[in-house]
Amino acid sequence: MPDSPLSGMVMGFDFGLRRIGVAIGQTITQTATPEAIVKSNDGKPDWAHITQLFERWQPVAIVVGLPMRLDGSEQALTQPARKFGQRLSGRYHCPVFYIEEQLSSIAAEERHLKQQHIDDHAAQIILENWLEAHPL
Repeated sequence: MPDSPLSGMVMGFDFGLRRIGVAIGQTITQTATPEAIVKSNDGKPDWAHITQLFERWQPVAIVVGLPMRLDGSEQALTQPARKFGQRLSGRYHCPVFYIEEQLSSIAAEERHLKQQHIDDHAAQIILENWLEAHPL
C-alpha cells in the first residue's frame, strides 16, 4: 500500500487471452461499474484502447484479478495476468494491486445471464471485492 491512502478512481481488470474486462471504481463510495471489454490477441492487449480508458478516467490505482484454482494454487493464466499488471504499472505509472478472483466470471454470468460477454462485469466483481477488502 502507498504511504498515503488512495482516494479517487480505481480501474479493475479481468485478464483474458481474447478479452479483458475493465471496470471503474471509486474509493470514496466503494462502488464499481462495468466500463469496457478490451480485445486481446493471444494475450496481447489493445493498448490504444486501454490508453484511452486511462486518459478518460485517470485512475489512482489499478486492480488486476489473479485467476487461481479453488485450492489457492496458481493456474495457467495466473502468471500472464501478473505480467499484464506489471505492464500496466510500467505504462501508466500507477500502483497495481492483485486480488484472487476465483469464480468472478461465474458470479458475473449469474448476474447477467443474457449477455454474450461478461468480462466487464467480472472486472466489476473483482474491483468490488478489492474495494471491500481495502476500505480507505
